[in-house]
Amino acid sequence: MSSLVQSVDWLAIAPPTVAAVVALAVLVADLFLPEGKKGTLGWIAVGGLVLAGLSLLPLLAGDRSTFCLTSGAEACSYTADHFALVIQFLVLGGALLTALLSINSITDLKLPAGEFWFLLLSSAAGAALLPAARDLATLVIALEVASLPAFALVGLRRGDRLSSEAALKFFLSSVTATAVMLLGVSFVYAATGSLHLTQIAESLTHVDPRLDTLAQAGVALTLVGFAFKTAAVPFHFWVPDTYVGAPLPVAAYLSVVGKAVGFSGLILVTVVAFPSYGRVWGPALAVLAALTMTAGNVAALRQRPDREHSAVRLLAWSSVGQAGYLLVPIASAAYTADSSGGAAHAVGSTVAYALMYAAVNLGAFAVAALVARTSPANRVADYRGLYARRPLAALALGFFLLCLAGLPPGIIGLFAKVTVFSAAVNAGLGWLAAVMAVNVVIALYYYLQWTAVLFRAPTPEGAAAAEGAREPVPAAGAQEPEPANTKIPATLTAAIGLAAVLGIALSGAPQIVLRFASGVLL
Repeated sequence: MSSLVQSVDWLAIAPPTVAAVVALAVLVADLFLPEGKKGTLGWIAVGGLVLAGLSLLPLLAGDRSTFCLTSGAEACSYTADHFALVIQFLVLGGALLTALLSINSITDLKLPAGEFWFLLLSSAAGAALLPAARDLATLVIALEVASLPAFALVGLRRGDRLSSEAALKFFLSSVTATAVMLLGVSFVYAATGSLHLTQIAESLTHVDPRLDTLAQAGVALTLVGFAFKTAAVPFHFWVPDTYVGAPLPVAAYLSVVGKAVGFSGLILVTVVAFPSYGRVWGPALAVLAALTMTAGNVAALRQRPDREHSAVRLLAWSSVGQAGYLLVPIASAAYTADSSGGAAHAVGSTVAYALMYAAVNLGAFAVAALVARTSPANRVADYRGLYARRPLAALALGFFLLCLAGLPPGIIGLFAKVTVFSAAVNAGLGWLAAVMAVNVVIALYYYLQWTAVLFRAPTPEGAAAAEGAREPVPAAGAQEPEPANTKIPATLTAAIGLAAVLGIALSGAPQIVLRFASGVLL
């Protein structure tokens, strides 16, 4: 009789464990630090995320697993392979940039520091756990650990109506999606008798014909929870209001890390657990990809520059459109699963695009956070003449927008889109490639329109506002502007600079994207 006791590979689980331990340390430290020393918690969180990122280095071989079955079957609940490591790097890097954006925002928005950093680190721990999970139970737990703190982060601005409404809408829609996903997981377990992804894949190849309908329903319903996290249509309606109501660093976190969680989970359940049911999820994801990119880009196109919070709304709808592009290679994997390495290459295309998107989208949100310090309404019109006021910030935002559009000098955006387009063509999904091409053209309009606004001459009102920001002269009855709004915090500058450096480095070496797109991660 084999023993049920096994050793734990602590090195393999170090990235999510370090983030979780530092989250608890921040929560305990918050009890003892005086109010004037709360800023220390932010630097503890930054240090913890850096340490969690460094813990990936001993795992680069990608061959460690733990929490494995001891009954003879080769199945593990946690695997630190190359796919997990790349997504963990993306998640922890995105959380680190979010932390840099948040250090000053916590003070400006009067957010409770201890709660904020605990929630951010807890969510990051769950997000880092998910790509290494190899059974459905761990996947669901990781998804909820990543999601539940995010609800609280969105609603952390106490007394703010927009924040409370955003958190409630985010919570209710997420709970509904999770309930549907759990129903699907139960159907899959009933049809296969296992929760481990590799064993499910094996069982589904010869499922009892009487259980085939149950298995198909389980496969379809299991995708719902991950489709919600990726903001795929029709599970996208929470995105614009949530991004507007949340603090800007939290919106940036959701746009990148939240999507990484959803897409990594979606890849695992489709490519690893349900490859034999590609006939069920392949067409469904292809249609979702087409609907998502079209709905996101058309809605972004309709944003009025003078509408309050139009810049954040445009970024929100843009992120929905980008989610559609990210879905294309996953849908293509269903049609290339029988070819040599076809599914693996399709997964590589999604990961390559996600790396590009993470760097430049976080950078765009960082510049939006900078502009919001002097223009709280954060309209696209507020960016007019930004080059005259903040030339480096305007150049950085212009570069980020061109990367998202896929235009030079944002070479990385172009290469990422080509890899996604090639995945659809190679899978025989010519109609989906055509829909993507049309959407890329649509997106060019609003990205270029916003970029042009940055370099236009400021209006007389904007010029007066800029002068007022340098030498505040309050009108009668008006409150004097806070000095904090006239100077860019060093951490915000670092976040913008780091995102710009990553984008430029990727544009200077686009072969990195091609290497991911052609490599085998799973």
